[in-house]
Amino acid sequence: MGKKGDLSNFERGMVVGARRAGLSISQSAQLLGFSRTTISRVYKEWCEKGKTSSMLQSCGRKCLVDARGQRRMGRLIQADRRATLTEINTCYNRGMQQSICEATTRTTLRRMGYNSRRPHRVPLISTTNRKKRLQFAQAHQNWTVEDWKNVAWSDESQFLLRHSDGRVRIWRKQNENMDPSCLVTTVQAGGGGVMVWGIFSWHT
Repeated sequence: MGKKGDLSNFERGMVVGARRAGLSISQSAQLLGFSRTTISRVYKEWCEKGKTSSMLQSCGRKCLVDARGQRRMGRLIQADRRATLTEINTCYNRGMQQSICEATTRTTLRRMGYNSRRPHRVPLISTTNRKKRLQFAQAHQNWTVEDWKNVAWSDESQFLLRHSDGRVRIWRKQNENMDPSCLVTTVQAGGGGVMVWGIFSWHT
């Protein structure tokens, strides 16, 4: 069965070209693979109105959040990753001439690549410890395997028997799972637990 929907500008041009070349409606439909109704309509529109462009671009509902609105919404996410959909929608509509509903906000965020996900839990590292770890890595970046054979590694960790699992959700893109603003830090707190200490080296 031939194509019945609206055609692209190129396809419309082929229809007009075939008819002007002397082909009948049936011959044009067989050659181009479109329905006879489509061939007749397109050629009639060209003859009466000189129309050669498709109207597909004007179809559908206009997007309520343009590129500027998406940048505004992106800044709201960056400012507060833990904001709820209602809070984001309220902040976005503040000062805007045309407000949007939460469904539009959700659709826009998904179009931008954001989804509501649970954050990864990572150990809490202070600014001082971050600097010390970086200094250690820079000082030992050229060590060989033989150098590391003379080092013994030890650590201790407390395993909690009872842990409060407060559910927190954030807005992030697929590749932002380890972004600092998308993480929830954990600390070794009370609640009952077991402290374990261990050591290992190349030789033992």
